Amino acid sequence: MRCRSQPLALAVLVACCAGLPAQGSAAQSVPARASTDELPPATIESDVHRFVVQHDGTVAEEDDTILRANTPTGVDAVAERYVWFNKDVETIDTFTAESIDPDGHAHPVGSDAIRDVQEPRSLGAPVFEDGVLRTAIFPGIEPGWRVHLTFRKTRTKPALRGMFEYYVQPTREPVDSQKLIFDLPADMPLYADARGYVAREPMTEHGRTRYEFDYRHGAYAPLEPGSVSYAQYGDRLMVSTMPSFAAFAARYRDAAVDVSAGDPAVVALARALTADAPDTWTKARVLYDWMRENVRYVALFLGETAAVPHRVIDVLRNRYGDCKDHVALYGALLAAVGVRSEPALIGLGGVYALPSVAGYGASAINHVIVWIPELQIFADTTAGGVAFGYLPPGVMDRPALLVDDGVLVRTPAAEPRSRTARLQIGIDTGGAAQFAYRVTDSGWTAELERNVFRRATRERRLQLANERLRETGMHGVADIETGDTDATTGPFTVSMTGALDHLAWPDGMTAWPALSSLAGGIASQLGGWLAVPERTQPYVCEDGNFDETGEFSLPSNLKAVYVPPDVTVRDDVFDYAAHYVYDPATRTVQVTRHLRASFGKAVCTPEEFAAARGVLERMARDASSQIVVQGAAR
Repeated sequence: MRCRSQPLALAVLVACCAGLPAQGSAAQSVPARASTDELPPATIESDVHRFVVQHDGTVAEEDDTILRANTPTGVDAVAERYVWFNKDVETIDTFTAESIDPDGHAHPVGSDAIRDVQEPRSLGAPVFEDGVLRTAIFPGIEPGWRVHLTFRKTRTKPALRGMFEYYVQPTREPVDSQKLIFDLPADMPLYADARGYVAREPMTEHGRTRYEFDYRHGAYAPLEPGSVSYAQYGDRLMVSTMPSFAAFAARYRDAAVDVSAGDPAVVALARALTADAPDTWTKARVLYDWMRENVRYVALFLGETAAVPHRVIDVLRNRYGDCKDHVALYGALLAAVGVRSEPALIGLGGVYALPSVAGYGASAINHVIVWIPELQIFADTTAGGVAFGYLPPGVMDRPALLVDDGVLVRTPAAEPRSRTARLQIGIDTGGAAQFAYRVTDSGWTAELERNVFRRATRERRLQLANERLRETGMHGVADIETGDTDATTGPFTVSMTGALDHLAWPDGMTAWPALSSLAGGIASQLGGWLAVPERTQPYVCEDGNFDETGEFSLPSNLKAVYVPPDVTVRDDVFDYAAHYVYDPATRTVQVTRHLRASFGKAVCTPEEFAAARGVLERMARDASSQIVVQGAAR
């Protein structure tokens, strides 16, 4: 069922898509119910947010919140609360905090327990030190106590002039009562996409309109392993004064105009870096690699700070910036060598759809990447471990708002990925073994793997080798070598050698996994998809091709008495084959496996999981099958 706009003055899109109630309690807005025999750590008893917005986009926010700690874990969750503000354009006008004991007695928090601390994600970057956390530490909290926090925050300079937007999603603590109130000039309409949040009829008087939303919810169902973000299918509210995504894009585009983008230093750098580049693809790749290797990424979400990039020449000089700064500098470098690009606003993380109204938010628009029309590719220079031509999983298969064109498009749903593994194990007469392992990643995962080792010390590399051995269930020691970590594109190979302890017992029968790969291969993929027996939430599914071979050489005093039968599984999504051979003449067992997964998208539904479960279990059962060997009779 598609969502439809309701005939109200406020364009509220109620949650018909998810089968949620349009009116009344939001307590039933999540289909899966949490167990009632466990007390939630904390509960939001009362939460009121009021926003008074002016024509220019300045706003005063008043908050009054009471939370109750139900368990010792809940004490940890509520005993320290903070309010984020931008010290350059916002002020905290009032801030009071008190704890309330079970008898109802209030215990004010003194000034010595209220302090301002630097936003940690600024990573010491001076131009981002405007983010501050005002923190209240509530002493003496025990289960059954409450914390009460009130504050008034005033923004004296809007993020973008004449615009207001706000996004909220549940913190997944039960909510007895939450109210959000937005007070705006009557000629400044507010548009909203509300799912689970119940809209009251807007009220207009004295030239201003008041929009109000109520929310309450009981215990939330736990998140399932591999599931997408709760905001993809659960409750959330997005409000904005922008009437369309095109209008929102225009605001970003106009604010991002920067004459320093054509500075001679920018042009000279771009031309020097691409002097030997024969074509547009190579130019764009060279500049991309320079960006990710030389411009540090400060991971602040778009919209948390001013939605205007810093001057390109300053970003180049400082060699750091957030996502919008990366886009501004990379776009300027591309333009300097005749390659057109434009920013693409996007939602980063586990949410694969945007609210129907445009605005910034944790699970709305919160990131920006680059679109290069001539090459028909997206590029995200903040993703240091992703090669040019690919995207990190966090921005795949989701809407992207092209800033110049003002239209929504979609990033690639799937990207090429393949993995080839060869494992050789030679067992001696005492049952110990030597092994050699070689795995090659190609496609979008290759640079991720290369980047792990690019940043690792020799000691860390050895740790990784032994961790991967233990994750496979093997005991022993390993050494490791890799392909060229200075490369920035192409396949990447990791080779491991080492010794295994007591793989077989010569004086009896021994069974061990019919391995064709160490951790990260076909068995790991199948285990991830089958992490829960039933799914009630959408989950991440990714394409891939895996080819694996395992060889076991037996000594003269051991013989194979059982190898698994061959298996073939094929349907519209999966193509799986496993083949087993024991050659008594060479005393060798060979295992070959192939898996192709073709979902063609990044998110699968619980219904698709239920339909595929039988196939997944057949493949997983084979991938965990065993070889049995027997020692020679005494």
